[in-house]
Amino acid sequence: MTTPAPIVDSHCHLDFPDFEGNIPEIVTNAKNAGVMRMVTICTKLINEPSVRAISEAHDPVFYAAGTHPMSVATEPLATVDQLTEIAQHPKMVGIGETGLDYHYTSESAEIQQQSLRTHITAARETGLPLIIHARAADEDMARILTEEYNQGSYECVMHCFSSSAKLGKAALDLGFYLSMSGITTFKKSQDLRDIFASAPVDRILVETDSPYLAPTPYRGKRNEPAYSVHTAQTGADIFNVSYEEFAKITTANFDRLFTKAATWSAK
Repeated sequence: MTTPAPIVDSHCHLDFPDFEGNIPEIVTNAKNAGVMRMVTICTKLINEPSVRAISEAHDPVFYAAGTHPMSVATEPLATVDQLTEIAQHPKMVGIGETGLDYHYTSESAEIQQQSLRTHITAARETGLPLIIHARAADEDMARILTEEYNQGSYECVMHCFSSSAKLGKAALDLGFYLSMSGITTFKKSQDLRDIFASAPVDRILVETDSPYLAPTPYRGKRNEPAYSVHTAQTGADIFNVSYEEFAKITTANFDRLFTKAATWSAK
């Protein structure tokens, strides 16, 4: 039996109820598919202890923490001090997800922007990459990311990128990364595949955003990190390289961005 080429699921949500009681199986499924590492994302700081515990219990799992833009109006605002303190944990490897979502929560746009700038400051101070959620807010997102970068550089990935080519270019021009989710496998996503095809392959990551956005052929079902392989195959097709080569490139990209995960070793 051929061993699958190793890849990384750079963004999932293993603490969500969809995975309750099944995390060991989910991690095993991922490893069997060649998904050797995954980053589970805390979207509310009140949940950080449980997300951290998942990473501590499973060697292949790392975590990131922040306040999701759709929650900033109902959750206490994260502070730079809180985020930098959490970042001391050896398996905490990213700041976020944070960002702007005007599709569902445009009424909290002002506080979302405030929260985003706080997370950027924490990313800058810790040296950890910022993890961005962007929906229906391209103009403000590009403006804030650029304004903040001009005040001091930081690393960043546009998680589950499905925005405009203009925002994609703005992010790439700042040296940021675009993360490819199961959306790229959908039949009607040719415009999105074209945006990825125009990006440098050394700025591409792969993710599931599980339990959401299962790729074809699992669309409509619960997603899980093992399904990263289907998105990665689409990525290989987009860039006209073998699956093995795409896996190698995107893993190197992950290691370059998430340096803390790349250098971590189990005790």
